[in-house]
Amino acid sequence: MTPILNRSAWLVVLLALLAGCTVGPDYQRPPVAAPEQIHGQAAKAEAASLADRAWWEIFDDASLKALIDEALRNGYDIRLAGWRVEEARAIAGISQSQRWPAVQAGGGWSRGQAPGGPTDGLYDVNLGVSWEIDLWGRIRRLNESARAQYLATEEARRGVLLSLVSDVATSYFQLRELDLELEIARRSAAAFRETHDLFDRRLEAGIASGLETASANASLASTAAEIPDLERLILAQENRLSFLLGRNPGPIPRGNPLDDQLLPPEIPAGLPSDLLQRRPDLRAAEQQLVAANAEVGVAVANRFPRLDLTGAFGGVATEVADLFSGGKAWSIGGGLLTPVFQGKRLAEERRAAEARWEQAKVQYEASVNNAFVEVSTALAAYQKLAEMEAEQARAAASYREAVRLSNDRYLSGLADYLDVLQAQQQQFTAESSLARTRFDRLASLVQLYKALGGGWRLSDQEWSTAEAR
Repeated sequence: MTPILNRSAWLVVLLALLAGCTVGPDYQRPPVAAPEQIHGQAAKAEAASLADRAWWEIFDDASLKALIDEALRNGYDIRLAGWRVEEARAIAGISQSQRWPAVQAGGGWSRGQAPGGPTDGLYDVNLGVSWEIDLWGRIRRLNESARAQYLATEEARRGVLLSLVSDVATSYFQLRELDLELEIARRSAAAFRETHDLFDRRLEAGIASGLETASANASLASTAAEIPDLERLILAQENRLSFLLGRNPGPIPRGNPLDDQLLPPEIPAGLPSDLLQRRPDLRAAEQQLVAANAEVGVAVANRFPRLDLTGAFGGVATEVADLFSGGKAWSIGGGLLTPVFQGKRLAEERRAAEARWEQAKVQYEASVNNAFVEVSTALAAYQKLAEMEAEQARAAASYREAVRLSNDRYLSGLADYLDVLQAQQQQFTAESSLARTRFDRLASLVQLYKALGGGWRLSDQEWSTAEAR
């Protein structure tokens, strides 16, 4: 082997060894203090979780499932999130391209005349190559950061899927609650109308007072006024749902009544530490942490020399036809650029990158703690609202019985109208409150499913394609 070839081989080996060096800190997940059990959880924490189940297993309503499917296909937030992922993927591809040589082609023509000489034309064509040898891993750290940013947007997109499912379900249950309140209002108005008509007939017969009839008319009017207001709220809720579905305002198909919606008696929350793997917002926050850590490595690498290799190949001729048939010109070289004095700019860039890393770490820790808070709050709400609903159902049943008894006593002459009126008003209030509490329970179920990172095992196809289930 000649000395020149020997030196070239050693140079290649040296460059390969140097190219394997990556300065800056390698990422390590910061420790987080996960509780052994969610605060307020009645039973001992187990590995099984509500989040392991698919959303269509949680919501047992064919109309609701169809609405969620439509939203996952056409919703504005889903489409925006998808394009954000495409943008991040493209940015990661741009960063990845820096690992390879850049090749550029160029050509030109000029015409000039020297003093006393002939007028000449000159054509040239060349192919240029430039390549930064990644001695200290600067480019690898840039790629690491860009890839983490891409993965963060992908996790954010999956978070949008979960949020959209939750928003559609909650809005649908709100719509069914308003439907039930409207039904209660119409039924109560009909009862007050019957009472008013009865008093009106008895007033004409001279066996009832004008006070009783006026009071019955006031109760009728007060309850009837609830009906158009509820109809207004229902239309507004349908419009909200239409927006979530990505369609123009219009009627929304209904499925099961509010009282027939599925409410599991027990909710397995799973192990608190598993939230780090299940919740897409926590996975996205960690990828932002990975990106910030890689940016520290970039700042460190910027303080070391850069080695750039360049090359050119081409030809120059007075005629175009001679460009590719005559002699060729070529060159190859390399340059080492090292920072000497930057006015502390590089040191401050590193400080800024480390500060961004610390900010990302704090945000990650806060996100994890907030996840535990959300699960605890939603779990307690679901448990306590069940107890509240049971008591309200008992109260509503008692008021219905009170209305029947007071009517019988009034017709028998054993009570006056005020007893009947009071019982009917209490029944109306109790049934409306029961409907709202039922909705609150369903909303807390949805919130708990979201807080636990529901559907975390689903593939993208299973999330948005009914045929995949």
